[in-house]
Formats: sequence, C-alpha cells, structure tokens
Amino acid sequence: MKLTLGPLLYYWPRQQVLDFYEAAATWPVDTIYLGEVVCARRHELRTADWIALAQQLKTAGKNVVLSSQALLESAGDLISLRKLAEAGFALEANDMGAVRIARDAGAPIIAGPHLNIYNGATLDWYASMGAIGWVPALEMSGAALRQLLAERQCTIQTEVFGHGHAPLAFSARCFTARHFDLNKDACEFRCIEHPDGLPVNTREGQPFLRINGIQTQSATCQSLWNDLPELAASGVDAVRISPQAQYTQEWVAAWAAALAGTATPPDVATWQPEGISNGYWHGKAGLAHIVGSST
Repeated sequence: MKLTLGPLLYYWPRQQVLDFYEAAATWPVDTIYLGEVVCARRHELRTADWIALAQQLKTAGKNVVLSSQALLESAGDLISLRKLAEAGFALEANDMGAVRIARDAGAPIIAGPHLNIYNGATLDWYASMGAIGWVPALEMSGAALRQLLAERQCTIQTEVFGHGHAPLAFSARCFTARHFDLNKDACEFRCIEHPDGLPVNTREGQPFLRINGIQTQSATCQSLWNDLPELAASGVDAVRISPQAQYTQEWVAAWAAALAGTATPPDVATWQPEGISNGYWHGKAGLAHIVGSST
C-alpha cells in the first residue's frame, strides 16, 4: 500500500501552509492533495497559489491531485473549480458538479469521500466518467468495502481515510461564525485561530464534535493504525493521512515504517491526546476504539 497526504481541511496562515508543504515534499508519501475543500472565503492561498504549489511538488517528485470544494455555493466557486480542472492535474471531485467539469476538461478524477458511492455498480459508473481512484465514505465499514470491491467490474485505486479528524458533514451555515455570534459573511475568519478545528463538548462535558467552519468533524482522531493488516487484506491500495497542525510528520513516518514492516508503537498520548477511534471501520459507532479484527 501507498501513503497519501490528504487536502488541508483547516485554515492556516499562508506561511504555515507553505512551510508545511515544503517539509511534506521530503516525506514518504506518494501523493499529495492540494486545495480548499471546506470554505471559499478562506483566502490565505488563492486558486493560482494552489496550482503553483502543485507544480513545485510535482517537480519535487510527488504525484499531485487538486481537490475541489465539497459544497459549491457561488459562480465564483465554479470559476475556481474550472481553473483547477484545467491545470493539468488529476482532480479530487467532492461534488457532482466537479465530476462533470473534470470530465469536460479531460482531467483524471479521484472520486472523493463526499460522493455517495456505496455499491459496485455506482463505482463502475464513476469509473466510466473518468475516475481512476476513489475514497470510500468515512462511515463505510471494512466489511462493506470488501463487499463493494467484490461487486465492481472496474479497475480503480481504492484509498481509505486512515488517519485524521474525520470530516462528517457540511452545512451552508458556518458553525465557527455561529459559535462566536457572527454572521457567515462577516465571520472575521475566526477559523484561523483554531488550526485543528474547535472542539465541542456535550452538556455533560464529553467530547462530541469538532467544528471547522461549515464542516463538522469527529472529536477524536479517526485512526486505522491498529487495522493495517486488515486494510491490506481488504484490497486497499492507499492510506490517507489528513494534515494536522502538529505531529503529521511523525504519523507519516510511523505509517511508512509500518508499511515497510519496521513499525514501532506511535506515541499516541503525545501525538493525539484527544484519543483515537476506528468504530466505523468495524461497523460500530464511529467514536469507538476497537482493537482486533472486524472479520
């Protein structure tokens, strides 16, 4: 299996983003995804900046995929999407409009995790539209994935979201702005103050969600670290690591060592103090942490 670095889901200062990817160019990841998936109002990097960064990483020897927004809301979003599709890279489509635009532009498609692909026939249809890879929905269990792969007729790369705060849902309303009693169009870009999202607890003080602009994420870090043997046996071709403000490099190194058969236990208490979970993969509640095979 290969390692990939998923798109940055958070709003970081421009220099932090550039420094992060300068370092990532040396990491043992095969593919790096770039682009704004969550909110078009985030403007530290513009579309042209993402494309320029993609060229730099390609020159450094990385396979680069440009990622589209999951929720398109304006004509400006469509203009940016067309620029991404025409930039000469594969496009991770997180919206059906992105599938159509990428197909019209002749760009190879990665069917993103926010598309509804739950059976082999649907995956075959996306392959007929130009998809060369896909990322299953975050809530798909290992058993369901194996069933889907048994049903498909196409040859397509399967990439599983292996580590990071799971993106759960999107809304036209900005949760972060609402938290600070601000309007979405006058949000003051408060997301930039929370480089890994804003944790939300229940009234009883239990971790519940993580809000990230218009996106909600899992409170814990979804990690399939303990499920690596089953991932390989399930026909998974690549594992996605989602960028975080701290310890992404350490997690990438740990996963790379595990794939090479030289793994040492990660320092979960330091690297992921909020805890890890893998319930979805085992067909359980997503926040569960299960050790042992789900087969």
